[in-house]
Amino acid sequence: MSFRRAARLLCGVAGGSAVLVYAASVAESRGYFHDGQRESSRSQGGFAVLQAAQPQTWQSGSHAVQSSGNGWDTNWDKRDPSSLTNGKRKQTSAGDDSGAEVENSKPRATRHIFLIRHSQYNLNGSEDKERILTPLGREQAELTGQRLSALGLKYDVLIHSSMARATETANIISKYLPGVDLVSCDLLREGAPIEPVPPVTHWKPEAVQYHEDGARIEAAFRRYIHRADGKQKEDSYEIIVCHANVIRYFVCRALQFPPEGWLRMGLNNGSITWLTIRPSGRVALRALGDSGFMPPEKLTRT
Repeated sequence: MSFRRAARLLCGVAGGSAVLVYAASVAESRGYFHDGQRESSRSQGGFAVLQAAQPQTWQSGSHAVQSSGNGWDTNWDKRDPSSLTNGKRKQTSAGDDSGAEVENSKPRATRHIFLIRHSQYNLNGSEDKERILTPLGREQAELTGQRLSALGLKYDVLIHSSMARATETANIISKYLPGVDLVSCDLLREGAPIEPVPPVTHWKPEAVQYHEDGARIEAAFRRYIHRADGKQKEDSYEIIVCHANVIRYFVCRALQFPPEGWLRMGLNNGSITWLTIRPSGRVALRALGDSGFMPPEKLTRT
């Protein structure tokens, strides 16, 4: 099955979203969210709070420094081929060596994921369909599309949140990326991923919102942020147009930073965040909220 067709099947069916949200909720209740890592006994909004992933020791000049944090979880996305057989080389009835199967299923491609925040929109709309882009917002989307095109990359797919402002932003960007399929996804809608630390006084969603949005946004993270499948032969370049809260949470989770720190970051409208996921599962943040391609008078955060 092609990458694009698979993306349509995963995002185009409403029932699929419900299944993923339910699966995330079950995983939360059973403690599967961060298997293999020690977790803080403190919990925020129903999600266990992670400690920062740090090396156990590192070199500082001529001295080795011991870390008090957790080590990097190499199987954070549960897609390390060696973990599928628990590291054992089992013989099948036909005499096949499962070790060879693990070797053949190892990822060899790198995934590049561009997380785009939607452009400025009408804050006075009472419903989502009324919260469309402002004239400045449309200009910002044009500039973002031009920037992505200027990078000269072969993009595989453009996935976007089904909310009006993200959909409109994606449609404008797509004009500069001919031949790249557009895919809408409900999982990427804006929400409250996890209660922020430190808390803020100007924004206090109800606990039920963290519970419901958190499971959905975590499901979106698991769907889109992971290493390449072993069948993927070439590096991929994928664009996801969504929302600031979703992007900030994705970045914290991908880097194995405490996810409750997501609100400490700020992202301009139309900005580009670039994550690279290597075949080994290592993640690099190549850009966070890049908007340097916009003139200063076009920059906004609303």
